[in-house]
Amino acid sequence: MNSSTNTILDALNAEQRAAVTLPQGSALILAGAGSGKTRVLTSRIAWLLANGQASPMSVLAVTFTNKAAREMLTRLSVLTPVHTRGMWIGTFHGLCNRMLRAHHRDANLPALFQIMDTADQLALIKRLYRAHQIDDERFPPKALQWFIQGAKEEGLRPNAVEASHEHARRMVEHYALYEAQCQREGVVDFGELLLRSYELLETRPALRDHYRQRFTHLFVDEFQDTNVLQYRWLQLLAGPEASVFAVGDDDQSIYAFRGANVGNMQRFERDLARPGQPVHIVKLEQNYRSHGHILDAANALIRHNRARMGKNLWTEAPHGERLSVFVAGTDYEEAQFVADTAREQSEQGVPLSDIAVLYRSNAQSRALEHALFSAGLPYRVYGGLRFFERAEIKHALAYLRLIASPNDDGALLRVINFPPRGIGARTLEQLQGSARTQGISLWQAACSGAVGGKANTHVAAFVHLIEKCRSETASLLLPEIIEQMLETSGLTAHYRLERESEERLQNLDELIAAARLFLEERDTGAESPPLQFASPLPAPFSKGVAAEGGRGFAAGEGENDHAPLQGENVPSPSRGGLGRGWVSEDEVLAPPSPPTPLPQGERSANDLPPLQEPAPEEILIGGEGWGGDGVSPTTDNSLVTLTAFLTHAALEAGDTQADEGRPALQLMTMHAAKGLEFHTVFITGIEEGLFPHENSLQEANGLEEERRLMYVAITRARRRLYLTYAQTRRLHGQSRYNLPSRFLNELPDELMQWLSPSPLRETQTRFRQTFDDNEDSVSSHTSTRSRSRVTTTSTTTRGTSTVPRVNSPKPMPSIHTRAGNFQIGQSVHHAKFGAGMIIDAEGGGNDARVQVNFRDHGEKWLSLAHTTLDAL
Repeated sequence: MNSSTNTILDALNAEQRAAVTLPQGSALILAGAGSGKTRVLTSRIAWLLANGQASPMSVLAVTFTNKAAREMLTRLSVLTPVHTRGMWIGTFHGLCNRMLRAHHRDANLPALFQIMDTADQLALIKRLYRAHQIDDERFPPKALQWFIQGAKEEGLRPNAVEASHEHARRMVEHYALYEAQCQREGVVDFGELLLRSYELLETRPALRDHYRQRFTHLFVDEFQDTNVLQYRWLQLLAGPEASVFAVGDDDQSIYAFRGANVGNMQRFERDLARPGQPVHIVKLEQNYRSHGHILDAANALIRHNRARMGKNLWTEAPHGERLSVFVAGTDYEEAQFVADTAREQSEQGVPLSDIAVLYRSNAQSRALEHALFSAGLPYRVYGGLRFFERAEIKHALAYLRLIASPNDDGALLRVINFPPRGIGARTLEQLQGSARTQGISLWQAACSGAVGGKANTHVAAFVHLIEKCRSETASLLLPEIIEQMLETSGLTAHYRLERESEERLQNLDELIAAARLFLEERDTGAESPPLQFASPLPAPFSKGVAAEGGRGFAAGEGENDHAPLQGENVPSPSRGGLGRGWVSEDEVLAPPSPPTPLPQGERSANDLPPLQEPAPEEILIGGEGWGGDGVSPTTDNSLVTLTAFLTHAALEAGDTQADEGRPALQLMTMHAAKGLEFHTVFITGIEEGLFPHENSLQEANGLEEERRLMYVAITRARRRLYLTYAQTRRLHGQSRYNLPSRFLNELPDELMQWLSPSPLRETQTRFRQTFDDNEDSVSSHTSTRSRSRVTTTSTTTRGTSTVPRVNSPKPMPSIHTRAGNFQIGQSVHHAKFGAGMIIDAEGGGNDARVQVNFRDHGEKWLSLAHTTLDAL
């Protein structure tokens, strides 16, 4: 060995050195988390170059991101004096683009073909629909986009796609029209780069032989993430004499939803073997990232997966701390625990940027963001947008802003054509020109018929829509205003048509939950006091809301139907706080959380002077631009609350996201966390039905992929790992009563310490359910409409605390509260929902809830502390 070879090998451990110095032939390197896979791959290239077994021209290395490709080139430039500029090292799409540029004629492409991003592709599809008069409601453009992407990932042209029914046949026809349109315009999408490159190699034997003779050493990073077409492309390039060096970890294959096929790793050993030259298998199991207890937990968890190649991570580092498990009563308590613990970690010297909070669903981030905002902790959402910055949330807030104040030009411009309603740029220019000339708002211009012709019909329809939203929400509570707006505006219907509909709709549900939390915190004085308004209030909000919702904001206004709960700290009107009553009838069982500490420099409701009730003459109903001219002495608490909530949303969206370069706690999904590492990691929402996700139980191998995702999340932590779950979580617009995830049950007892939850409720308990290891077991989480009641009488000792076990459900025929006795089957009357019958009940005292099947409004869960029922 020469000195340069020794330099390459000196920094490697025994396993890594064995992989780097393998003899000629293909090899599969099973590289565990934190085992140095990128170092091994680049060292292998440098070692082959240093020993003369490969030349720079014979190397092709492919990975999945430009960042990874740049890192590979940087490391190579350090390890070897060879100039790397001309080497074929890049992403699949980058290398295929390079090949197609060189052989554009053979690929039937113009020399200067353009590459479309996803937005360009969608725009082309919409043009295609207009040209061929395709019904975009029956065949949404995005649906065709995903159909095309899925077909290309499988290597299928339109004539090869099987259509088992009429709708599929029409989609295939549209796919063919799309192909022809792209060919005419000389453009390709990302999927086309790989598919056409594959077809080029498959149909041009001379070209294929040329590249096979040139690239005798192929390197693949993150091999577990390859899809069907990428694997076939690699097979075509790998000639009989080629050595393919693939590095991956089947235990970290978490992108099946993007087309990744973990089965490629099992097939590799069979497909790449040559006569007398089997595929070498090397396992990299020494971890340089995490302490021993964290790795032991990861190993124990992933062993429950059956379809894996097998490895066991180990480290020379100490065992470190055990995994801390926190059980919260609600998701807000869970978020508060995260914020408090992160602050403690920061005070102990852990940089905020070295702390990560992981969650399974983006919708979970709202409660976490709110807790961090309230605690004054800077945070950054990694690989995504903060809750109030997400497009669907900004659209919803814009509609709410128009309900509160239609003269808001910015809100109007955002949603006047969303969902699309035929109002284009030219119409907007006319509206803006008219408003500018007359010195009025865009809303006033729209109401005055400033736009002529057919466009005026569309603008008038939008005006009518906003007025309808205002009238339908006039007497509703804040969460109900948002629910009604989402339906009337068409936002919910629009997002149901999108592929990302589930996540977007979950976020809209979380906006409703945010409104409920806002009301609760206003009730407990955790937020600043309601705003005062001297400006005119719109007419639709003058309808006796206080009588429906209880006491409003103004001191001494009306009688409160619902006395404060015993022992609750409810601010009196004389102190400028809120009375009871601003809680939805469908409110969750858990009472409001205690006040959250305000950021330094802010004042609470109790620090400010009492709210002054405006004089009747100041409360004009039907101000300019609203089409009314009446005057009423009635204060509108709905509008005040809505405006206060919009102010809160704007503040939370604008003040907490850390600037670039400023230390900030990291929030991200577990998928986004892959490849990253942190000193301290919180894995939140470890609840059955959320993680593993309920959909995974209906998919082939879905549970195993969820377990791999948990494995990835665990191995992000270097020193401290917190696992949290909430017994009650508001998600998807409902209150979910949760059981802990089966993944907690799969972790060894001796590796975990169970923390006592904050005593925010005396009734708070902890429980743990043993799940069957069978992958086909049904999700045990329950919803507000179908749940089993849980009793916790038997306990077992676990770690340092007592963990109640779940017993069989017991009947609860009646419920006793301060409001009286209620029985299942009893007929009752509600002031808003009318007559109904109690069909279920749970809790007791201040936590009592009943489910009532109302004759005209269906089934609803009611908190007896926040509503009044009369027995019939």
